[in-house]
Amino acid sequence: MIVPEVDQTKSFHAPIHTPRRMEIERSMALSFIAHYWALGLIVVTAAWLIRNRYHNGLNKYPGPFMASLTDIWRLYEVWGRQFEVTNRKLHAQYGDVVRLGPNTLSFADPKALKTIYGLNKGFIKSDFYIVQQGVSKGGGLATLFSTTDNTFHAQLRRCVNSAFSMSALVQYEPFVTNTIKLFFEQTERLYVNNADGCDFFYAFDVIGEVTYSKRHGFLERNEDVDGIVNYLGNLFLYVAPIGQIPWLDRLFLKNPIYLKLSEWGFVDATNPIVLFARARMAERLGMIENDAGKPLLPITDTAKLQAGGAASPDLLSKFLAARDSRPEFMNDKLVLAMAVSMAFAGSETTAISLSAVFYNLLRNPDILARLRTEIDDAARAGAFADYELGIVTWAESQRLPYLDACIKEAFRMYPAAGLPLERIVPEPGVEIAGHYVKGGTIVGCSAWLIHRRPEIFSDDVDVYRPERWLVDESLPEAQREERERRIREMNGHMFQFGMGARTCIGKNISLLEMYKVVPSLLRRFEIRFKDPSQEWKTVNAWFIKQQNFRTLFEKRELVLPDGRAEIKA
Repeated sequence: MIVPEVDQTKSFHAPIHTPRRMEIERSMALSFIAHYWALGLIVVTAAWLIRNRYHNGLNKYPGPFMASLTDIWRLYEVWGRQFEVTNRKLHAQYGDVVRLGPNTLSFADPKALKTIYGLNKGFIKSDFYIVQQGVSKGGGLATLFSTTDNTFHAQLRRCVNSAFSMSALVQYEPFVTNTIKLFFEQTERLYVNNADGCDFFYAFDVIGEVTYSKRHGFLERNEDVDGIVNYLGNLFLYVAPIGQIPWLDRLFLKNPIYLKLSEWGFVDATNPIVLFARARMAERLGMIENDAGKPLLPITDTAKLQAGGAASPDLLSKFLAARDSRPEFMNDKLVLAMAVSMAFAGSETTAISLSAVFYNLLRNPDILARLRTEIDDAARAGAFADYELGIVTWAESQRLPYLDACIKEAFRMYPAAGLPLERIVPEPGVEIAGHYVKGGTIVGCSAWLIHRRPEIFSDDVDVYRPERWLVDESLPEAQREERERRIREMNGHMFQFGMGARTCIGKNISLLEMYKVVPSLLRRFEIRFKDPSQEWKTVNAWFIKQQNFRTLFEKRELVLPDGRAEIKA
């Protein structure tokens, strides 16, 4: 066997990089970057945009080209505060499925509702809702509305569900009645025959009394107490656009540095609604808020909160009772979060819906006259127990079918939420209204689209027509049954409170307020536009608020049962 000789003078090691050589290479790299950084940035950006364009195969869905490239398009459009109009135009142009972002689809087909929002479908809320979480002592306040964790939501809802049931309404009705009484007194004192018209805070004070047995004070003082209304308005103006790119919230309101400073007590990031809620909780237990590090509330027997020994029937007492019965889950922070969420969701949406009812009644005098006739006829027949103030009870309102139709029609035409209710498709994907959508995609429907589907609500969807909700008893039986079927179908597609497991838990309280105050106001006052020629202006800041809607009040005769003298104004 012959072994080849090895040249010992040759090295098997890689070349050694001397400091001089490394300096040269670094200089060349810096020179290359200096000359071609712009080209590199263009290449990286182009690759990112192309990736967005074809992400999850969503390029097959129509929509604005810029929307397929970046969420900045949607942020800009939402910032314009008329997105419900934009969304309707897009669906009219492109069809039932429109791409609103690199990872976002909007569905207008009613068949999509049960898939996206149905029970046990595996969809979760998108990060848009996290932007809406309040802050207390440096941390976020996840609520039933804003949490994206379905398991957490289910546990919290089980804790408090009984507080929002229809059977619980009878406990809250006295609170609503108390606020209506004050509302009437202030309206009569300040606005009857006042040519300037009025602006009032009824819904905010109702939810304060129902939640804490204490109004915020808007009606008494006739002003925005502690800037709460202004704060909410500005918050939603922020939430709507920033929620389209949720990570931006970490740079602004929920900046970790700012929150840490708040936690340490250097700054106060707590909003006025949280402060009000914490003060009411402290008052309820006859205590001053504890120092940092101690429980916000002591474990207290909620059956002995009041001097008389009986538990207050308001929402706060029920949240405290839930905490006492399930202390392993329902802690002090969740009690606070529930109390705070009532002001966020319970006041704005109800105020918007009440405005929609009265605006459309005043815009349609024939409809208003028919509703007044129904109310006055019921009064003459002895259907109302209040002969003094004219306040209608919940039970009495349920015997007024045209009132019910007028309120439902306002819900249909002017739902409070003005953006799609976003959900994330579970893995690996789901078929939605005939379209297979991959997991991780954000999808959603908007009530402003669903409520205007002619195959569900008839062809005149842009007309305020309460009669669509009524059955003409003079029709032949077959036509009457078909009409009843159509109304059931319409009810099944009403989306103003959401749908499925994440349906607004406070909807019954909102309905209680509306079904009491609308007929009560119409019994007690004549209401008209300050300027009938002026159309209102709507601002879509997640919830669609109305502006330029001022009314004049005159006291009217209170119609009483036949045989009794009428009370004169």
